[in-house]
Amino acid sequence: MDSHIITPGPYRATKLWNEVTKLFRAGMPVKKHRQHLKVYLNCFTATTAVDWLHDLLRNNCNFGPEVTRQQTVQLLKKFLKNHVIEDVKGRWGVEDLEDNNQLYRFPPTSPLKPIPASSQGTKKRSLSLKDGEGFFKLRGSKKFDKESQENIAPAVEGSSNDSSLEEARHCREITEKEIQDIWKNVALTHLQKLLGLPSLETVLNPAGVSSHFIMYNMTKVNKHGVVTLDDKTEDLPHWVLSAMKCLANWPKFDQPSYPGFERDVFKSVSDYFHSLPQPLLTFQYYELFVNVLGLLQPALERLAIETLQLCTLLLPPVSRRKLQLLLRMISRMSQNVDMPRLHDTIGTRTLMVQTFSRCVLSCEEEVDLDELLATRLLSFLLDHHQEVLQVPMYLRNAVEQHIAHLRSENKHPLPTYTFCKQISTQEFEEQKLSLSQAAVAELLESIIKDKGMSAKERKKKLRLFQKEYPDIYSRRFPTTESEAQLFADKPKIKPPMLIGMRKVKAFSIRN
Repeated sequence: MDSHIITPGPYRATKLWNEVTKLFRAGMPVKKHRQHLKVYLNCFTATTAVDWLHDLLRNNCNFGPEVTRQQTVQLLKKFLKNHVIEDVKGRWGVEDLEDNNQLYRFPPTSPLKPIPASSQGTKKRSLSLKDGEGFFKLRGSKKFDKESQENIAPAVEGSSNDSSLEEARHCREITEKEIQDIWKNVALTHLQKLLGLPSLETVLNPAGVSSHFIMYNMTKVNKHGVVTLDDKTEDLPHWVLSAMKCLANWPKFDQPSYPGFERDVFKSVSDYFHSLPQPLLTFQYYELFVNVLGLLQPALERLAIETLQLCTLLLPPVSRRKLQLLLRMISRMSQNVDMPRLHDTIGTRTLMVQTFSRCVLSCEEEVDLDELLATRLLSFLLDHHQEVLQVPMYLRNAVEQHIAHLRSENKHPLPTYTFCKQISTQEFEEQKLSLSQAAVAELLESIIKDKGMSAKERKKKLRLFQKEYPDIYSRRFPTTESEAQLFADKPKIKPPMLIGMRKVKAFSIRN
């Protein structure tokens, strides 16, 4: 069955659920089965359903080849619980489906999940306008705070020579709060553009985005691009860091030689990340990252990477650092040919994705497709984590340019920005009439004052104008005398000269 990409927008998880449900009901083969001496029509076995649905999900552009058979079984359990399917005796509402020959069928109607007719974005102002207003108000602010200005990253700071210091005394100085707001506005405006949404309010709450986190994640990094924490007590525990280094550098790291040691170390790391109160991408940004999944297509790979760069900048620095270290570890483990098998039946990469997907992305309230969506996202992050989690220089440059513009405000005042004010229909019609009449009157004046135009041509155009716009013409020339005055100063040819010209002409003809 063909599928289509569920693009970013509100309620994307619900739309994905409905998409899979429709594809499964439309394409799943059904036939007659015999069980316990009884014949059942239009049904299928659980194992057949797992086979068919697993193939569908692996080849679906919204999920991908990382989907496992066990995840497919879990989704079928959700289908049974939500009455997408039922057993041949009409029972449903529990998750006791197993990968066996138990018979199931489709109910008469499919319970597609409803999507509200109007999304949040239609009830609120778009982010571009709202943030734009705050952005331009910020440009006109006159606050002064030299000490906080110096907290900006070294790349944003000016040079320290005497001429720069002298110039700085005459520059517009800005506060730390203003600098942080610039980081936030630039990042969110660009994120909205990448997602192609009329408003980010459909996928996150812009007011809940911390400008401090964005600036911190951009400026407080080590030479590898990993966030460094000012408060070391918020960092990973020392024993977890040691365990992760051991696995990432296997077998170079000193370790005991007893069999199964690597599995014990891996379990300790896994247990720690599963014990965290929130996934690394946080509950707050679940809807945002689910929408980014719509960009994970081969043709949109670069766009997806750039979008994830910005999304991960919104995270608390503690979460971003843990995500960076986890991805570095599992990437090295997945590529390490010397790493002993950590599972009897599945490979290292598949194990990494299955183990940590829900630690990276999950919803505060359990969602039916959580595991599949998390697997899809973690697989992409695993392949592109070095690019996704690096500091985007174009964002830094945009902020630098804006701050430099603000600092030079005293020497080169920035333009002021005004926003449109809604008017009534009557006011609009009145303004339209007055403006159009003013333009026509201006045209009349240009005809009158055009010195390169002959009197004959001017009279011809004025007569046409008078015919088309009599009211405007009568206001300009209320009397015939005022119109005649326009041509009164034109020289006339004297009659004697005309007589002389006739005589000369007549004489030449006779001769």
